[in-house]
Amino acid sequence: MGVKATVLCENAVYGNLGAIGEHGWSAWLETPRGEYLFDTGQGLGLLSNAAFFQKDLAAAKGVLISHHHGDHTGGLLDAMKAMRGGPEGDGVPVHAHPDLFKESFRAEKDKPRRHIGVPHTRSVLEASGAIFSLDTGWREVEEGIYMTGEVPRRTSYEIGDLNLKHYGEAGELIVDPILDDQTVVIDTEEGLFVVLGCSHAGVINILTYITEKTGKSRFHTVIGGTHLGPIEEDQIARSIEALHEFDIGRIGVSHCTGQKTAARMAGEFGERFFFCSVGMVVEA
Repeated sequence: MGVKATVLCENAVYGNLGAIGEHGWSAWLETPRGEYLFDTGQGLGLLSNAAFFQKDLAAAKGVLISHHHGDHTGGLLDAMKAMRGGPEGDGVPVHAHPDLFKESFRAEKDKPRRHIGVPHTRSVLEASGAIFSLDTGWREVEEGIYMTGEVPRRTSYEIGDLNLKHYGEAGELIVDPILDDQTVVIDTEEGLFVVLGCSHAGVINILTYITEKTGKSRFHTVIGGTHLGPIEEDQIARSIEALHEFDIGRIGVSHCTGQKTAARMAGEFGERFFFCSVGMVVEA
């Protein structure tokens, strides 16, 4: 058996009448080591889309969370309720970073500040069956299935979205580095299968770190959010240019990439590129 990813939550739906689009991200991962849910969207479409695509959430061995933002964690409570009655029956492992429950905001000039963290408390989620495994480092969830943990920020140009804020040590509102940004990596015979969350660490930083940790440079597939939508042109241009330096078989962008940047990448990568919207099935 190979690897199969099905997109359950994403901003757009094409050709899947009855499925729901939302500003968020979630993917159902089927691997030789079992099934996992990566992120949960914002909670509007997870359960209905899982049912529509005939994915039994209760069969999951656990949940993998990329970072704390609500468009990736809002469906976590629904996921716990759907999964708790599954094979284990006594709780669901949730692999994430210790910053999962931090307070964070989107604070744009001349607009109201908006909370964008997990919409449910830890105690409520634990009462619903979540068993949190929180770690900052690279980890092997199962043989051949990894989470990156904190990704070193090395490029000079991947500065991210400066409108995303959190409270600093002195209690002031400052730019959030989003250190909890994580990516899922699955090792396959054909190369690495990479599922990005939002790439707040910078997609170039992420792929470079994955190469360092695995010792492998062949990327069979890269899918998910690149956060190349709401940022400055310099970072977009230099990131796309740097992507050409990696050995990537297929690249399917989603969510925070933005329509304009996604179209630009389609022109850059040609047949290797695809739009990774709700219902997209990607295999390795």
